[in-house]
Amino acid sequence: MGDGEGQEPVTPAAISLETTDPREGIAWQAEHCRRNGSPLTGRIVSAMLPLLDGPTAVGRRMALWPGRVLEAAMPLRLAGGLHWLHLSGSEPILAPIYRGEVTDQSAIDAIVGEVVARRDAQLLGWFDGPPQTNEAGRSGALMGGLLWLADRFGPGFELLEIGASAGANTMIERYAYDLGGVRCGPAGAAVLIRPDWQGPPPPPAEVRIAAIAGCDSAPIDLADPQAALRLKSYVWADMTDRLERLDAVIRLARACPPWVFRADAADWVEHQFSRPQTAGLTRVLYHSIVWQYLPVEARQRITAALELAGSRADAERPLAWLTLETNRSTFRHELRVRTWPGDGREVLLGEAHAHGQWVRWFAGG
Repeated sequence: MGDGEGQEPVTPAAISLETTDPREGIAWQAEHCRRNGSPLTGRIVSAMLPLLDGPTAVGRRMALWPGRVLEAAMPLRLAGGLHWLHLSGSEPILAPIYRGEVTDQSAIDAIVGEVVARRDAQLLGWFDGPPQTNEAGRSGALMGGLLWLADRFGPGFELLEIGASAGANTMIERYAYDLGGVRCGPAGAAVLIRPDWQGPPPPPAEVRIAAIAGCDSAPIDLADPQAALRLKSYVWADMTDRLERLDAVIRLARACPPWVFRADAADWVEHQFSRPQTAGLTRVLYHSIVWQYLPVEARQRITAALELAGSRADAERPLAWLTLETNRSTFRHELRVRTWPGDGREVLLGEAHAHGQWVRWFAGG
């Protein structure tokens, strides 16, 4: 888990993703942002610490947070709300912070405290769900996984994504890729995904996506300007390359919306894997930075559905489960795959930056 292009994942002092201490979690998140390319967001998050002892409803909500602070990305929920107030022009007092003109932490604490007091009820709503960053840059690692699968099973794919949010990665077939010199995707695509590639290149295979769809419990419609602005609000404000890429993704989605259905992830997976599979296509369930947000029961149901479908897979109808998720011990984002027919053993293909800036490829054995 890191945010510095071409760098090792950097984390502050190790604490568990399962911490329930709000002060510890906020301090860790702020330091993580600072160490990983977003000092501005780090300062915004640090300004949440004084709120814990203050009179606002936002401060009380954080101080009495009922679960795991980092696993739920609690500090980044409020960071999104504050960034939204800036992007929407609702709080001009925030502008000097986001322009980098005010960097003194005590001054930022005072400004954020004033804004939270004024927008207390409005900001409370940002705690109701986790950030939906929906970063298209993550598709670089995922496409590497598809190249690895195509080298083994052939070029044809049916792709199914859970936690698809606005569908940025349910448009994976519309982007061009340069992955360690291996190029794929449509020529002249409006979005080029070119992470800093470390290690050997992925196989130079052909990827042909015959069908692609996703689901989310609360999908974001990028045709709605307010929904698009909310999605942008979760992007760390000083990462302008990500904001520019998101603008390009929004334009693509408005020209032709991705197929993202409102559905419970476990229900949707069970339904999709109960359907007949077309011969000659590898059916792939994929997801990125979503597993930690699913209830344990949902994870168990999805795993069971995949393993049951895997028991029926054959050479004509292969099955794969491709994931880019956080290792809860190391905070690294690992690209892993399970495939059937066979024993469905998990293969570690590589590691990737949380926002797609780099991929470290292990070739997968």
